[in-house]
Amino acid sequence: MRASQIVPLVVATALFMENTDSTVIATALPTIARSLGEEPIALKLALTAYLVSLAIFIPISGWMADRFGARTVFRIALGVFMAGSLACAASNSLAGFVAARFLQGLGGAMMVPVGRLVILRSVPKNELVSALAYLTIPALIGPIMGPPLGGLITTYLDWRWIFFINIPIGIAGIVLASLYFENIREAERPPLDVVGFLLSGLGLASLMLGIASTGRHLLPDGVSWGCLAAGMVLLALYFRHSRNVAHPVIRLDLLRYPTFRAAVTGGSLFRIGTGAIPFLLPLMLQIGFGLDPLQSGLLTFAAAAGALLIKIIGPRILRAYGFRRVMLVNAVVASGFLAVNGLFTAQTPHAVIVCVLLLGGCVRSLQFTCVNAIAYAELDKPEMSAATSLASVAQQLSLSLGVSIGALAMEAHAAAYGRSEIAAADFGPAFLTVSMISLASFFGFRRLGPDAGAEVSGQRRVAEGARNATP
Repeated sequence: MRASQIVPLVVATALFMENTDSTVIATALPTIARSLGEEPIALKLALTAYLVSLAIFIPISGWMADRFGARTVFRIALGVFMAGSLACAASNSLAGFVAARFLQGLGGAMMVPVGRLVILRSVPKNELVSALAYLTIPALIGPIMGPPLGGLITTYLDWRWIFFINIPIGIAGIVLASLYFENIREAERPPLDVVGFLLSGLGLASLMLGIASTGRHLLPDGVSWGCLAAGMVLLALYFRHSRNVAHPVIRLDLLRYPTFRAAVTGGSLFRIGTGAIPFLLPLMLQIGFGLDPLQSGLLTFAAAAGALLIKIIGPRILRAYGFRRVMLVNAVVASGFLAVNGLFTAQTPHAVIVCVLLLGGCVRSLQFTCVNAIAYAELDKPEMSAATSLASVAQQLSLSLGVSIGALAMEAHAAAYGRSEIAAADFGPAFLTVSMISLASFFGFRRLGPDAGAEVSGQRRVAEGARNATP
């Protein structure tokens, strides 16, 4: 097998483990909350803790790979993720569970971005879309298996068993990386921006903690607002700091590239809507409609099945229509499917729910393929490390914001009607809120040129072939 095939498959083991873990937990949230003596919506902190941990440590993942070697960092990251999984299984309180999820995030922050960096440095640009397809197809099997598997374990066994799934997968990833990864590292690497890392990490953590803890639950209002203020101040200090150092930990200057800027800004808005789905959908089906975890998982896996289906034909669609046209249409269509989720009721036939989730998963997956590929269309290989870090930070923050905004929308609607408990009627406004934010990505993608990313999508080769064939 060529490098464009085997390297993505090795990285896919990490994505498979991470995605399976996330979807299994999402299905089990109500059961975990009851076991820990918390309300289900309080578990939003456990979801955001993982994503915030990713956002904090991803910026140094490229430097770590350059310093110690991509293979070394990838294998250690898999081990840390497995340790976090075991800590989750041993948790007996919300605080312990949140801390364990944060540890998992530390592992995830290194294993997936470093693995993606190996792909970007090993694969030619004209094979990048195919390589990413090889990466995501096996990784998408995790979200397909996760909801039914999580529902089965949660319904008939103890929820703690769901975290043991990661152990054999992680071991397989370590073995495969040892066999097939080169220990890639840069010969010349800049010094680590320690001050920038502290400012950005503490700023992101404070800001997201403040957002996640607003409303009822978790922390007093004064503490939440204090975290928000501290986060904004620290991030403002980082922006100032980044302009005065030669090698900032997060390189904001990369946003000067139009394709990368569109992928980060438009992609972040789009992911806010998508990030809310794993949180809102299982809660709606279980808390709102009264389904058990297994029934819920057998419905929600359809979205991942749709995502897997579109990966097969995604490169052909891009070659035919190009990035800009596909991303503009998809932004509207995918946001519409997201809003439709809020129209479900307990009486909605399950076949209808499965069809909507399947089609919604198709269009969202195609959009992610576009965003992930076009981001690197104008970048040189020496810039890939910094670009991967910035893009990954933006991705995790937007997913975290999706969870927090979805929860806030539910709480606000319930409070407006004088209720302290979440009801089925609160999910419609939440889905509508996040879908409108997702739709705003249209304006970020509209700034792309008609031929943006033509080399990556394959359009340029198709056009050149057509010209050469013309007599």
